[in-house]
Amino acid sequence: MVTSSVVNTYPLSSYSFGTKEPKMEKDTSVADRLARMKLNYMKEGMRTSVEAILLVQEHNHPHILLLQIGNTFCKLPGGRLKPGENEVEGLKRKLSSKLAANSPNMQPNWQIGECVAVWWRPNFETIMYPYCPPHISKPKECKKLYVVHLSEREYFAVPKNLKLLAVPLFELYDNVQRYGPVISTIPQQLSRFQFNMIPA
Repeated sequence: MVTSSVVNTYPLSSYSFGTKEPKMEKDTSVADRLARMKLNYMKEGMRTSVEAILLVQEHNHPHILLLQIGNTFCKLPGGRLKPGENEVEGLKRKLSSKLAANSPNMQPNWQIGECVAVWWRPNFETIMYPYCPPHISKPKECKKLYVVHLSEREYFAVPKNLKLLAVPLFELYDNVQRYGPVISTIPQQLSRFQFNMIPA
């Protein structure tokens, strides 16, 4: 795990992108997702998920890599941990599943940095909070966001049914309507870091 207040950000053009087989979403609607979450909660207890903040730079400004599903919905790469799974190892597994080529010698060097945010889902609803409400003794999900330090050159294989977008921090900031409360507050969470913009 890397703990540093300096984040080296390399130009988007330093990275290569390809495609791989589609990664189908397990749910076709929000209602389906919440119903599946309820079933899993009955079996395994609180869901723990981890997501990655992958930073690149364009025009000397930090951009975050987001996966786009369809034409509107964006999410950070990551996902649900297996029961008892280590967060750092689980995030590496999820990142490889979402963005690595199938070849073992083309795996990106995922350098997991600090956890910069923790969000809580108190009920089987879409709303999440950056704290666990005091009256909630059994939250349904805990989501942690980690900064991931990228190497200067990597190859990302994006599932054919998804798009990988580089979105500038100024576009995310306070844009809850487009990106939701978790992604739109990432600029504040990153404000204590120093970005070292490395030219091409």
